[in-house]
Amino acid sequence: MPAMTRRVLIVAIATLLLTGCGVPVDDAPRRVSGRPGPYNSPTAGSADSNAGRVSESLCFIRDDRLGTVVRRVDYLPDVDTHLRHLLAGPGNTERDAGFTSALTGTASVAGARLSGGVAEVEVGGAGDETGRSDQILAFGQIVCTLTSRADVHGVTFRRDGQPLDVPRADGSLSRLPLTGIDYAPLIRRR
Repeated sequence: MPAMTRRVLIVAIATLLLTGCGVPVDDAPRRVSGRPGPYNSPTAGSADSNAGRVSESLCFIRDDRLGTVVRRVDYLPDVDTHLRHLLAGPGNTERDAGFTSALTGTASVAGARLSGGVAEVEVGGAGDETGRSDQILAFGQIVCTLTSRADVHGVTFRRDGQPLDVPRADGSLSRLPLTGIDYAPLIRRR
């Protein structure tokens, strides 16, 4: 094949390929539906597990161990709202899967705020800090839930604005910022 014919053929093929791979242009914007797929547990009280774009981790109790449940939410809430979702307890699907909460009756949580990467949780009448197992699990739930967030590096507890010593998994008390490592012996392995 002569060189000139070969060049014309190559240019013609390249032109066809380039013009045939274009993205069609619409006259107006069109709605794009979300990708269907399996989602984890629904939010508390919700019957629909397909809602939400981001994951919110909550730590509940199953078989006397801390276990994480991931819910789909539209946006990651602030620390206080995230804690409120935990305090609301497991939803129907989560309860059906055997999850419960140690937070009812062990500590009165007034709220949380984020300060320099540490979530400060204000508690009310937490009772005695003797390290009862339900109390350890309750504090473990809060710590594991809040430290699952990228913006939280530790959790401290306060009562009436004063630092509060809380039990770790081994029963020892600490007022230093706590992380999931402090409750590692109680975390359910998958």
